[in-house]
Amino acid sequence: MTDREIAISAAKKFNSDEITYIEPYGEGHINSTWLSVHKSPDGKQTKNLLQKISTAAFKKPAELMENIVGVTEFLRDKVKEDGTLTVIPTLDGKSFLLDEYGNYWRVYKFIDGATAYQKIENDKDFYTCGIAFGEFQQLLSEYPAEKLHETIVNFHNTPSRFADFKKALAEDKAGRASSVKSEIDFVLSHECKADAITSKLASGELPWRVTHNDTKLNNILIDDVTKEAKCVIDLDTVMPGAVAYDFGDCIRFGASTASEDETDLSKVEVDLHLFEVFAKGYLATANKFLTPAEKDSLVTGAYLMTLECGVRFLTDYLNGDVYFKIHRENHNLDRCRTQFKLVSDMEAKEDKMREIVNSIK
Repeated sequence: MTDREIAISAAKKFNSDEITYIEPYGEGHINSTWLSVHKSPDGKQTKNLLQKISTAAFKKPAELMENIVGVTEFLRDKVKEDGTLTVIPTLDGKSFLLDEYGNYWRVYKFIDGATAYQKIENDKDFYTCGIAFGEFQQLLSEYPAEKLHETIVNFHNTPSRFADFKKALAEDKAGRASSVKSEIDFVLSHECKADAITSKLASGELPWRVTHNDTKLNNILIDDVTKEAKCVIDLDTVMPGAVAYDFGDCIRFGASTASEDETDLSKVEVDLHLFEVFAKGYLATANKFLTPAEKDSLVTGAYLMTLECGVRFLTDYLNGDVYFKIHRENHNLDRCRTQFKLVSDMEAKEDKMREIVNSIK
């Protein structure tokens, strides 16, 4: 059977109405997504998003769907219509389908009148991003994070990422370690800061929260009319974590003055204006629930998520570029250098970043 025929077969297990349209949809790189249109006997049309869950990325799809169902049902009473994803069950009432080919499928209601944008064009976009993720965390601040499964083990466990790096360095599978001594020294000199968040989670100084863990602009649906955030999507990596993870990753990608793989490091720095724009959006709602320790951890989160990302790029470079997709020679090396330059700039501007956060009441 073709991929399309397999998708049609799966779609019929969620909705028995006639399928009038089904085609690949979106720009996601992990799960395979199809837009399906169904027509009931009385002529009513419904649109669904059918997704084949990547078992390469997510080893336990049943636990992943348990997380998503729990979070979306909790949110449903707190948001406007289409303010959260709606999981469509199979015809026999399950949240996912395991087909005869070993594929795991799920279906969401398609949200009309909203768009996911691929990149930030202006301050308003980044402010809206802050509003959306701050509100997402605020709405879920009373959700018992301990009920969530860890869909990717040690995803933002920075000490674990350093351990992976050390293993890659010791094995030196691609024979590259001798050519990147300064980058290796940078990582090792920063290892003492790796547990700045995890140690406080372990001690209870920072509470475990529901975190999204993939806080990019294209994971927010923007209303086509009001241009306001309508719904946070891509909940596959919703897990227990620290609020600083989500805040920090947004700053890493959105407040940098250069692309993630810029080779001219003189162009790379953290833009304090953009930092403030996002912080104001995020704290507009997040200030309502954050503890003093959590608010104090936000700048640390920006620093750590950037450092962790750089460590992951360098680890993959040492391993022979086996995880991140590359598009040129030394691509992962360029990526890690960009992240490390951003880390250094954040270190230089830490006091100013903290002043900005503390000034937002």
